[in-house]
Amino acid sequence: MGGKLEGIYICPTPLGNLEDITIRTLKVLKKVDLIACEDTRVSRKLLNRYNIKRNLTSYHNFNYKSKIPEFLDMLSTGKTIAIITDAGMPGISDPGYEIIKACIDSKIKVNVLPGPSAFVVALVASGLNTDRFTFIGFLPEKSSQRKKELNSIKKYKETLIFYEAPHRISDTLGDIYEIFGNRKVSICRELTKLYEEIIRDDLSHIIQNIDHITIKGEFVIVVEGYEEEIVEVDTKSELMSLISQGYTKKEAIKMVSEKFNLRKNEVYEISLEI
Repeated sequence: MGGKLEGIYICPTPLGNLEDITIRTLKVLKKVDLIACEDTRVSRKLLNRYNIKRNLTSYHNFNYKSKIPEFLDMLSTGKTIAIITDAGMPGISDPGYEIIKACIDSKIKVNVLPGPSAFVVALVASGLNTDRFTFIGFLPEKSSQRKKELNSIKKYKETLIFYEAPHRISDTLGDIYEIFGNRKVSICRELTKLYEEIIRDDLSHIIQNIDHITIKGEFVIVVEGYEEEIVEVDTKSELMSLISQGYTKKEAIKMVSEKFNLRKNEVYEISLEI
């Protein structure tokens, strides 16, 4: 990477294992004028590991509104900035997207480098369907609001992915079970670290054994998508029941086909046996 840097760089960092960083990311971090990080103390460990000596500043949920104008001023003068988080891809469930949007609006070049993201690792490791999935991120803190959101997505057929803090993991799993019912689930914590833990089981079993899970570190919850129950319909019996109640055969055919979402011609064929 011998060319001149330009604009802002979105640099993913390791989830836990400090070796999980790309050569390109390291080169960028060594060249930019400023590194904006979630927690300077955490990021310093990574930067020291690779002997990167650059100016650091904090950028997180509590100061991004005041930091963005400062960054835009710097970038407009030709300076370069790298955005990093404590772990993973900036812009996912953090204010990284705020500075990205601001740069796009200001016609400042945005460079996104590929790399680690916890929800992608958790999804692939879950063993659940990866063809279609929806990343939800953090649910609301209050149970009533959490249940409301879960109700709005409970019939999504794709795999669902959530982030959750350790002090809410038990309550959140309980709410998911209450709204979704029993589904296959994978729960991940400490991904790529020495004590990485991935639990794959039915949701009911996980809740029953929650005391055996180490409640430490951010969790990724991967939940099986909704599957419609296959209801076996005795079409002939349904028709006979309606006819015995006084409905005409034509009315009964219409009612049964609509109730069970069956094709009228199929119901009609069965009605010929009556």
